[in-house]
Amino acid sequence: MHAIKTERHETSAYRHHTNTGVRRVEEYRVHNAGLFVARPFEDHPNIRYWQAHLLPEQGLVVCRYTPHEGRWWCDYYIDIARIHREGDTWAVRDLYLDVAVFEGRAAQILDTDEFRAACCGGLLPPEEAMWAVETAHGLINGLACHSYRLEAWLAERGLHLSWRDIPTPVGA
Repeated sequence: MHAIKTERHETSAYRHHTNTGVRRVEEYRVHNAGLFVARPFEDHPNIRYWQAHLLPEQGLVVCRYTPHEGRWWCDYYIDIARIHREGDTWAVRDLYLDVAVFEGRAAQILDTDEFRAACCGGLLPPEEAMWAVETAHGLINGLACHSYRLEAWLAERGLHLSWRDIPTPVGA
């Protein structure tokens, strides 16, 4: 069991504070639904680039990963999270549950074991745990109603996310 992962994004300083250190961010872009983040992954064996949209109202961090080569195993990786903004700092409290989206095919809830351990271990208050479960279920059900197309589900809510075009690595 591990403590709740918390992150901070200092947009004016282009710094992303994670549990493994502070990383320089290439792009922060505030938009009507939240914050877009783009940065390279340094010294990671599989991932070379990360992009995400922090969506506070939805309680989601929608991620896209670019691997060093080939194709990443899912199209979107979504963290269920509490997101708060204070000035130019955005705080993310990751509530263990994640959803992998295989665009147009399926979605899968991940890390239920970590979530359960955190609940049983007192790391996640019951109210917050229930909120995380309801958020994950709402996402999964919404995706199912939209043939597992994340952009269609978001568009129904008036959200349109834009992403950087990261060239496909050689060998993909």
